[in-house]
Amino acid sequence: MPKSKKAGDPIRDLQPDHAPSRETERQGVDRRDELAADRTVFAAERTYAAWVRTGLAALASGIGAKALLQGVVPELLIIATGTILVLFSAFCFATAVWREINPGPPPPPHEIKRLPSLLLVLVNGFLVLVALAALVGIWFGNSSGGD
Repeated sequence: MPKSKKAGDPIRDLQPDHAPSRETERQGVDRRDELAADRTVFAAERTYAAWVRTGLAALASGIGAKALLQGVVPELLIIATGTILVLFSAFCFATAVWREINPGPPPPPHEIKRLPSLLLVLVNGFLVLVALAALVGIWFGNSSGGD
């Protein structure tokens, strides 16, 4: 014997009088898939930004190590520290582009407009050149502080 919907019954008031159609369910699933694909693109962009941010921090630390450590630790340690940090920065810049261009399995179709891959390669290529120039400065620059 089916129960009739009683007025004031909180659980019954929340239930629809009819089940959603298959078309409505399919549209809901399709929209959720589209939103999930968009979130995937945003996650990839956040990962790219994290690699670049880490590379910039390592580059600044490597350059700063030469200036801040002179007179505190031996010259060889200054050069080694700066070299490791600057090489790590170049690695981060290269990895950012590699992960952006080769994301693994094909991403789902999305509605988000992405930055052109060529732009990312050019910007990160420039940052790698800056890192290599900083490395040359660390190796051959004057760090004795005096003339």
